[in-house]
Amino acid sequence: MKTLSNFSILNSFNSSLRNPKSILLAFCSLLMFTACESLLEEEPRTIVTENFYQTREDLQAAVNSIYFPLRMVRSEQIAVLSAHTDWGYGRGSRAQYNDFVGFNPTNVNAAASRWNSFYQGIRNANLVIKNTPLATEVAEEDRMQFIAEAKFLRALTYFDLVRNWGGVPLRTDLNVDEVDVPKASADEIYSLIIADLAEAELALPDVASIAGRPSKMAAKTLLADVYLQLEDYQKASTLALEVMNSGLFSLVPISSVADIQQKIFGPDLVSTSEEIFALQFARQTGQGNGLPWIMNHPSTGLYNFGGAYAHYGDATNPFYKEWEDGDLRKALWKVVDFGLGDSTLVNGKYVESQAPDNTGAGNNQPIYRYPELLLIYAEADARLSGAVNPEALEALNMVRKRAFGLSPNQPSEIDYLITDLNEFLDAILQEKAYETQFEGKRWLDLKRTGRAEEFVMKNKGIMISEKHYLWPIPLEELNFNKAMDPQSDQNPGY
Repeated sequence: MKTLSNFSILNSFNSSLRNPKSILLAFCSLLMFTACESLLEEEPRTIVTENFYQTREDLQAAVNSIYFPLRMVRSEQIAVLSAHTDWGYGRGSRAQYNDFVGFNPTNVNAAASRWNSFYQGIRNANLVIKNTPLATEVAEEDRMQFIAEAKFLRALTYFDLVRNWGGVPLRTDLNVDEVDVPKASADEIYSLIIADLAEAELALPDVASIAGRPSKMAAKTLLADVYLQLEDYQKASTLALEVMNSGLFSLVPISSVADIQQKIFGPDLVSTSEEIFALQFARQTGQGNGLPWIMNHPSTGLYNFGGAYAHYGDATNPFYKEWEDGDLRKALWKVVDFGLGDSTLVNGKYVESQAPDNTGAGNNQPIYRYPELLLIYAEADARLSGAVNPEALEALNMVRKRAFGLSPNQPSEIDYLITDLNEFLDAILQEKAYETQFEGKRWLDLKRTGRAEEFVMKNKGIMISEKHYLWPIPLEELNFNKAMDPQSDQNPGY
């Protein structure tokens, strides 16, 4: 990745005033270039030295370094998880994900690359957590916020790791210099995640200081999702309700497919009323979101550099066939026969007409949006109470009504009128699948609820191999980390 000199950052600022997203990027660059000229490097070398952590600018630059590897890995992570679902398919080398038999050598290597990016983000977070207290000239409140941001990102990354790989080495600020770190249990990893988020929640601001930074509400949302994963429905419900009652978020009104594409996921957006936390990307070579290029097909004209159409859907899949017409999210899918038959579907959720190349899409990548938070609350409340309460039912209906272009806050003819608990939980699971296409949620939800085998068989007619549920621990980790055993510490089937 190319670095930016002070001059090129200033030049970028002057030439980008036509685009609000570019203004944000350039403004951030101007704030930070005095700390490190190479802030757009994935891993600025200076952050590893203790004497770097002196000023507020130093700390900001160190925190920024956490984001780079996490931003770069997110597009591929979401694409792979989407192929694991009951509705998505991969093409080319990615087609092997459709078989549900685990990874072949090519995709074992691809998984290792994602692993490395996640651990690079964790390493940079650990350095911030360890060294920020050294910056004694920086106000304590600022230091605490930087540490909180690093802990939020570390928790988010370990949440990705534990759900996809299971037990992994637990690298923290306390063992950041150690190479040989044993494989921790999932319980140990979740303990760190919860501790990190509890501390982050206390020190993060109520409202993000700038778009793309975590807030107190982002920490509560992530923690609610963690507790949902752990089946602690009381805590999940309480935290989700706190976010809902904050009044800081609302669903973006829509009336067309174009509204979804531009008002929720558009490349010119800095933020929206429903964004709780998102990774920011810029319409700039090497700084863009890779997912629009991965997903789009040249014939649709939705991406000005064509697209790889590496992931797609199928109109004969029961998931799609049973999806109600009139749902604007269904209309994101268009039939494009690129050699796999006239039922092949390509998704147009992420559009970008002005990207400079296939690495420069300006679309941000949502991690948590308000509709998902509403569904987390609805599920946690129902599982906790063992009943369908009016508040939970309304949360579900708000997401559904918005998808049909209706006001989420007014009664409608399409409202669910559900009293049966199992039917309600089914509706939540399905509504979340519709709402979070290509956001990397469905496969993890199917695993969490123990329903992956059921839905993959129903919608794809495939039995899932046991080895497919967890990704392989990279051979490089097993070979060079002497605290791990290549046989006993590898995941089943590899």
